[in-house]
Amino acid sequence: MINLAIYILLGINLLVCILLTLLVLMQKPRSEGLGAAFGGNFTDSIFGAQTSDVLTKGTIWLGGIFMALTLVLGVLYSHRQADSSSLKDELSKPVAPISAPTKTITNSVTLTNGALTPTPSSNPQPASKQAETAPAPAQP
Repeated sequence: MINLAIYILLGINLLVCILLTLLVLMQKPRSEGLGAAFGGNFTDSIFGAQTSDVLTKGTIWLGGIFMALTLVLGVLYSHRQADSSSLKDELSKPVAPISAPTKTITNSVTLTNGALTPTPSSNPQPASKQAETAPAPAQP
């Protein structure tokens, strides 16, 4: 339900942003900046002689609506985040400590006359493990 309200208000807020941008661009500045882009008396012919009053009031109203919608959207987003706190609960669980290995296996190799030979270690490997090791390279 909250998601539907968020999407509807977000669409309305986007429409208000577009209208607010157009109203600001249509206003006639004192130095005839972007107002001249629409062609001299474009806004006077559409809205009449009191164009600046209408556009100013519209800008004020749309600005207030934009701020109110943004505030309501912020509150709705925070409520949506509070409802989906299962991720937060999952992340706050304590982690089990990692146990250290009880047996250490060390392998060592010696180089004798150009051939690698395994050195006996204190923990001998089973016969199946010894068969899996690669043979020493042939001597030339």
